[in-house]
Amino acid sequence: MNSDHLLVAALDFGTTYSGYAFSTRSDFQKDPLIIHTNQAWNAGGRQLLSLKTPTVLLLDKNKKFVSFGYEAENQYSDLMMDKEHEDYFYFHRFKMRLHKNTHLSKASMIEDITGKSVKDIRWVLTVPAIWSDAAKQFMRKSAEKAGIPGKHLLIALEPEAASIYCQYLPTEKLNGADEGFTMADVGTKYMIVDLGGGTVDITVHEKQEDGKLKELCQATGDACGGTSVDNEFFQLLVKIVGAPLMNNLSKEDPSAYLDLFREFETVKRTIKPTQTGKMNFTIPFVALDTLCKKNFEEDFPSTVSACSLSDTISLRGDKMRAEVDILRALYSKSLVDIVSHVASVIKECNSVSMLLLVGGFSESEMLQHALRKEFPDKRIIIPDDAGLSVLKGAVLFGQNPDYISSRVTRYTYGLLTKEIFKHDVHDKAKLEIVDGKERCKDCFLIIKKLNEATLVGTKVTKRLFTVKKFQSVVTLAVYMSNKGNPKYTDEPGCTHIGTVEIEIANPSEGDLYFDVTFCFGNTELTVTTTEEGTEHTVTSKFDLV
Repeated sequence: MNSDHLLVAALDFGTTYSGYAFSTRSDFQKDPLIIHTNQAWNAGGRQLLSLKTPTVLLLDKNKKFVSFGYEAENQYSDLMMDKEHEDYFYFHRFKMRLHKNTHLSKASMIEDITGKSVKDIRWVLTVPAIWSDAAKQFMRKSAEKAGIPGKHLLIALEPEAASIYCQYLPTEKLNGADEGFTMADVGTKYMIVDLGGGTVDITVHEKQEDGKLKELCQATGDACGGTSVDNEFFQLLVKIVGAPLMNNLSKEDPSAYLDLFREFETVKRTIKPTQTGKMNFTIPFVALDTLCKKNFEEDFPSTVSACSLSDTISLRGDKMRAEVDILRALYSKSLVDIVSHVASVIKECNSVSMLLLVGGFSESEMLQHALRKEFPDKRIIIPDDAGLSVLKGAVLFGQNPDYISSRVTRYTYGLLTKEIFKHDVHDKAKLEIVDGKERCKDCFLIIKKLNEATLVGTKVTKRLFTVKKFQSVVTLAVYMSNKGNPKYTDEPGCTHIGTVEIEIANPSEGDLYFDVTFCFGNTELTVTTTEEGTEHTVTSKFDLV
């Protein structure tokens, strides 16, 4: 990708919140930290300001764009109140549909909650490092369909982007760092823990003498981000009024439902690990009281008094008053999962002494306390504006995509081939006759093994050949596996991730040979094919399954 762009624009498309940032080439050359972001998104009626806006999309009956973010939340709420929402499509937290989805395709559809470019701009789109190649390509194709030119689009891995951003921060902006320390010191090893709304994304970097970053272990993580706490809060309310009433609240009075969870978002940011006593938060009392009378034939205070949590939760006007321990418990499952993932990475890379926490959830004191308690010998560092670290780092990555020198492969990659059948090696059930020759079907031809440190731009070439007479097209199925030495493509842990189609320029009766070259180490996988004896070369990202 050429570097004659005038501006880099980054889109951080998150599970719960999304944002944008940009910087000009001239500003980057003067000071890399001159990065422009939206100063604040206003939630509307509640006192909730955010540096990002909710990842919420509203489409009309023709599936045309209506609004996004807080505006979409508010508009859909109004539509529901006026009983005019049936013809609209409302999507939220749909990014998580791509996590662990092994059946993605270009035709993949997502359901809404009801079940039903500029030439001189370089665009950067962020994705979790733990996502599969298919999920990354799904995002690329979606961005291209939205109007961003593919040749001007880079995919940035979220924890890497945050790591890049922190290279530029002085000590005073790295909370928890020793005086005079910077992330840019040669030889510095640290774990990046990107704690977002949906996923927790973890990797380890080491600063090299050439100023670049080397990944020391494969990215890991799972769906245990901040929304896990929201889900627990919903279950807490279910214990008080029941699931049917909560579902009715979201349908019959969406504005009240929205305000309730926006209020919790504000409260969630203030809960402290050593806090005692009780906490108050505003609830939509009238809406809940009306529904309780309708469904239970008793008012809301009576419903609360009769619930199993009545000794720890009470009402004061339009406020709910809860024991802090009850609210702290909402974090338990998420924190256990996060600690477990961090511990497994420390076990693999035991030389790591620092944890760099980024992402919106990293600003939670509950989270910080849990990690400090579990890993007392590790230094915990949280940069200023941790929630914007990924976004700003993505802009820096767009200005200079060569920050990362090497990455560790997360999977074993290979091709489905039909090798010459060897009776002492292959399973008899795999025997297949092709043009009179014995072949072994479903063979996994290993291209690159998992857990290998791979320089950016590493090329691996395999020489293959046609298996049929006068074969004009060869379709190569690309597979990945979570095992080190898969033998067949239909083994457990193997997944078909894409195809590469090769047109044979001069089909013949005999075998024709061609080279297939995979380029590893970048944020996306690319494939080049060259037919032997010709200059017929095709370079493309493999097609999503």
